[in-house]
Amino acid sequence: MEIRNVLRQEKKYLISSQEGLRLGSRLEKLIHEDPHNGENGYMVRSLYFDTLNNRDYEEKMAGTELRRKIRLRIYNPEDDFALIEIKQKQGSYQLKRSMKISREHGQKLAEGDYSPLTEYKEPFAWEIYGILNMHTYQPKAIIEYRRRAFILPENSIRITFDSQINATESCREVFSPELLLYPVQEPWKTVLEVKYNGFLLSYVKNLLSTAGKSEMAVSKYCMGRAVSRGNLHRV
Repeated sequence: MEIRNVLRQEKKYLISSQEGLRLGSRLEKLIHEDPHNGENGYMVRSLYFDTLNNRDYEEKMAGTELRRKIRLRIYNPEDDFALIEIKQKQGSYQLKRSMKISREHGQKLAEGDYSPLTEYKEPFAWEIYGILNMHTYQPKAIIEYRRRAFILPENSIRITFDSQINATESCREVFSPELLLYPVQEPWKTVLEVKYNGFLLSYVKNLLSTAGKSEMAVSKYCMGRAVSRGNLHRV
């Protein structure tokens, strides 16, 4: 089983949807589109886990230097697999590790049963199993959005535009074809994410600098939990 490790810098910006379309139109002439992009990008749906006292959420909101997020991610409700991921903040870098698991095991994790992770021989699966149980993690919220992505092999540059961000905390059925979701972001806004190793190539940096943007500190997970946590004014 392949364990995917990605260490890179990550910047997030909030821009208008109109600006996102303009930038996307320029990028598609200069760099490669993600092969998964359809006419309207592709769906991303993640089930996030957190502790009983919501430690990961609170540490993110407080800007704690060393922190993590654990999530189960799919790209289509009909997929026969899911990705279990840990994303860790390490200074200015983000380390993301992920592993593919079966749909059946993904459904078990979404129900709060983490025992299927012990069926994998990879140490990463056992590490997640240990963290989830030791710190009493529970499935907390599903976040879903549309993504359009652009990639460059140089410095592992990846630029994404995320829109139609919706969430639910009342349902954990990550593979459900129809989820009752509520919006957590205005429909006229888009989250621009710029990810890279080392440094951003100058022509890409110059292109992105033309966008009127403000850097975001809050994650989509925090946006999805803001209503129930009573922190809507902080997002």
